[in-house]
Amino acid sequence: MNLPIVAIVGRPNVGKSTLFNRLAGERLAIVDDTPGTTRDRLFAESDWNGRRFHIVDTGGIDPTSGSSKSPLSISSKEYIQEIRNQAMAAVQEADAILLLVDAISGITPADLEVTELLRARQLKREGQPWPPILLVVNKADNQKFRENAVEFYQLGLGEPYPISAVHGTGTGDLLDALVATFPNTKDAEDDNSVKIAIVGIPNAGKSSLLNRLVGEDRAIVSSIAGTTRDAVDTPMMFNDIPITLIDTAGIRRRGKVEHGVEQYSVLRSMHAIERCDVALLMIDATKEISAQDTHIAGFIQEAGKSAVVLVNKWDAIEKDTFTIEDFKTNIRRALNFMDYVPIQFISALTGQRVEKVLPLALEVQEERMVRLGTSAFNRILMRAQDAHSPASKTGRILKIYYGTQVRSDPPTFILYVNEPKLAHFTYLRYLENCIRKEYPYTGTPIRLVLKGRG
Repeated sequence: MNLPIVAIVGRPNVGKSTLFNRLAGERLAIVDDTPGTTRDRLFAESDWNGRRFHIVDTGGIDPTSGSSKSPLSISSKEYIQEIRNQAMAAVQEADAILLLVDAISGITPADLEVTELLRARQLKREGQPWPPILLVVNKADNQKFRENAVEFYQLGLGEPYPISAVHGTGTGDLLDALVATFPNTKDAEDDNSVKIAIVGIPNAGKSSLLNRLVGEDRAIVSSIAGTTRDAVDTPMMFNDIPITLIDTAGIRRRGKVEHGVEQYSVLRSMHAIERCDVALLMIDATKEISAQDTHIAGFIQEAGKSAVVLVNKWDAIEKDTFTIEDFKTNIRRALNFMDYVPIQFISALTGQRVEKVLPLALEVQEERMVRLGTSAFNRILMRAQDAHSPASKTGRILKIYYGTQVRSDPPTFILYVNEPKLAHFTYLRYLENCIRKEYPYTGTPIRLVLKGRG
């Protein structure tokens, strides 16, 4: 499921980072009395009464925009516009907003201007629901300041929530109100469609493929990298099977991610991988397979998701008898940790072999759900050990007593052994290969979990 994103915003030095650390449960943001300490944005996951969500700490929105009246520190003044842009980008992409004000200072002209900025930005979210804004009165450390919080009704944002981010008082009521704004997850839980995410580096042709698959222009297609900024769900039926296609923003390596909305695009793309069943990893045939392609593949594997590699823009490649095999060799070498993944060569622009994409993705999804009987699995283990025994480690040898599959989605097996620490990763890889010889689990990762007996 895609977790809601909650942005903590406000003018400088009202305690945003302190509240962020309080909700995150650990000290992730730098907290200092100097305004402007938080220049970038920090992400963390939080949980309240079983509802998980992401929180984002932002730099202070400074309406004075660098004038002599700016309360920011001298060292941060050169970053004023950047801090403001990042905070407003957070608002644009957030599902809920916590606007912090200061109970000690009362309402300031800066608070009024920040409120107007937020309202103006809400109106620009065309075609999207307005994110709710919760007014949080921080530094209400005693009864007097808590009672004085009523003055913030003047901001026109509804009920103010007096809290102390330092001591944690009042945060329970705030979080109750916050999670109440999140959409009901029952519909998402009842959705039994196959989730297929289209992922890859920017400008690999993801939106073009989406439009080909659904038969209409659902996504904006542009040669400018980064056009798609959000993860967009498109429900459809294919051979009477409900499918949800998830088009995502291109994922760049961390050092290349620019400030602004793009950081949120990457976050939502990662979420798309986490909630999908099958990921279609698109690789640009006109470029060398990059380290970032490998990074995205690694994230898919770590998330336990099935995958299909799509080599796009195949129409733009000059070919001979060996071209496809050479490409496959290079891809297998770069993605050697995912040698079980099928590779398909397509052109989203011309439609070449696009009709094979969804059948292949659904085939991979079926493989993901296969369950092996315990007796069949143990026969595989016995043959594997007879053919190649584990190497000794410090004079001791790993003994596998028996194993069983405990779940699918992805296929997960527990091996009961004498001592889990004696298992070398190369032997576990060997066991995985032995399993795949009998049951390929095409496109799907296999997890082997070792458990000490007794």
